[in-house]
Amino acid sequence: MLDGGRFAAKRSVGESVPVSATIFADGHDVLRAVVRWRAPGGRRWSEAPLTHIDAHVDGDTWAGTFPVDAAGRWQWTIEAWVDAFASWRKELHRKVDAGQHDLAGELSEGVALLRAAARRAKSAGDRRLIEHAVTTLTDDEVPEEAKHDVALGAELAAAVERHPDRSQASSLEAPAELDADPELARFGSWYELFPRSWGGFRGTADAVPDIAALGFDVLYLTPIHPIGETNRKGANNTLTAGPGDPGSPWAIGLHGVGGHEAVHPDLGTLEDFDHLVQTAKAHGMQIALDFAIQCSADHPWLTEHPEWFHRRPDGSLKYAENPPKKYQDIYNVNFQSEDWKNLWNALLKIVLLWVDRGVTVFRVDNPHTKPIAFWEWMIREVRAKRPDVIFLAEAFTRRAVMRTLAKAGFNQSYTYFTWQQSRWDLERYLLELAYETEDYYRPNFFANTPDILTEQLQHGGLPAFESRLVLAATLSPTYGIYSGYEWGENVAVREGSEEYLDSEKYATHERSLHGAPLLGLVRLLNEARRAHPALQHLSNIEFLDTANDGLIAYVKRHEGDTVLTVVCLDAQWAQEGLVTVPAHLGLPPVFQVQDLLDGRRYDWHLGGNFVRLVPGEKQAHVFRVVHA
Repeated sequence: MLDGGRFAAKRSVGESVPVSATIFADGHDVLRAVVRWRAPGGRRWSEAPLTHIDAHVDGDTWAGTFPVDAAGRWQWTIEAWVDAFASWRKELHRKVDAGQHDLAGELSEGVALLRAAARRAKSAGDRRLIEHAVTTLTDDEVPEEAKHDVALGAELAAAVERHPDRSQASSLEAPAELDADPELARFGSWYELFPRSWGGFRGTADAVPDIAALGFDVLYLTPIHPIGETNRKGANNTLTAGPGDPGSPWAIGLHGVGGHEAVHPDLGTLEDFDHLVQTAKAHGMQIALDFAIQCSADHPWLTEHPEWFHRRPDGSLKYAENPPKKYQDIYNVNFQSEDWKNLWNALLKIVLLWVDRGVTVFRVDNPHTKPIAFWEWMIREVRAKRPDVIFLAEAFTRRAVMRTLAKAGFNQSYTYFTWQQSRWDLERYLLELAYETEDYYRPNFFANTPDILTEQLQHGGLPAFESRLVLAATLSPTYGIYSGYEWGENVAVREGSEEYLDSEKYATHERSLHGAPLLGLVRLLNEARRAHPALQHLSNIEFLDTANDGLIAYVKRHEGDTVLTVVCLDAQWAQEGLVTVPAHLGLPPVFQVQDLLDGRRYDWHLGGNFVRLVPGEKQAHVFRVVHA
């Protein structure tokens, strides 16, 4: 449970949910416990037994699992009770083993328990077995020793246990909830692009087969709506747009054309968009749409619903800011508006409109600047109708806020990954994500974004792009790149800035995949991710010592599949070290590994294994452990 049941934990369809609880009662009675669960919209409860996981320590911790096989909100609870018959049987066993005789009183107690069990028994066979035991225990002609044998018989114990007395059972005050999401919420590869740079919807649809062939699961489109003309930004975020400047897609809305419900005419029609969605699905991809709750000065809402915007005392509107960044071309809606209910419902209607057009993934722009209560309501409303819909939070802010957004319902979250660059930083951050927040916070490791071109990428050349790509694709089950990454685009608008020169946010580029130098590595990584379940999970990572901070090594294991990755963190100089494979991984003393990036095989062993990686030649190994 999260925060005492305030929020629902997360799992994806097909997973088993581990459950544990501290369960005890007064005295030394035998306890029984089960986990019970109910599918979304279901009426019938299923259950599975809980068992001790530390019976030799304190005997109070119980654990079990239950499966989730459908998307939506599940309910589960724990129920525990005293097993009176097992407790009586245990005590009788001790007395018989101690050689005590004349246990008629004890047997009479057992008879009472058995008669009650016979009344509860729904199985005719179990009922006959229990009643026969009662007859034997009450027959004065049967020797006491024979009665002991019957009372302590395993078959009788099993029959009684199948029909327990739960009249005094205890359970959670209220069922806990769990959100089961599509597998894509846990595992997937994203490719981000500006449709206007690919020839609009039709041109983007033409590129889908090539993007899908690289192994991407999600095609993420920046905003596709009409762009405002008032205060339109020019090239490189200048305040005055030239005649041919298209403006920022995040400045949404234009009089006479529409707002969030419309598409930019230069991109095509709604029918063209539908064609793109269907083309993506035909190639095994989902379309992710950017959902940005902000409006240009020309958005129809400013005239139709002026009450939805905050005005200064002098009546003027304040444009959006994120100091030191200024967004003179957009205005934020006022979630404290007296008409907030209609505003919320209008935003919900927009999301559902695009869901009806086949969009099942939304990348939400700056959700941390909107009320968390709104997101909790919005996501619950959408997923009540369509539990297959996925929301990604683009929130680069304080940890507590990012975590709370995830708890409130976001299925995935952006992270600080791009700025974790040293071995120590990466290890610390991954352990935090994998083992502190694994029940609710699913990271999406974007190696770059239209806003984030790190200094490491600016100055590291293709080797830096290679190492960051391998790290993103093998550390996190979900990762993404923004188009241009495969080309190694690394020129910033100025020194000290993470903005691209001639940023695509304010210009149209002519994009193509053909000839991009990193396409081969992208394809190999995505093939490895799909082929190896170990790379499809987060909380299965263990970092290995390398005897050199210029190398980072880690192993991931899942149901017999083991992948061991070594990455050179230096984009300029060769790095070598000893990767230590510990014995507790369960690998044989000597084993073979195969590099999934070039097919070569090597003999490895427990203990230190020499590795040398040379930027420009080989930046990483992604080994599968070859099992005999």
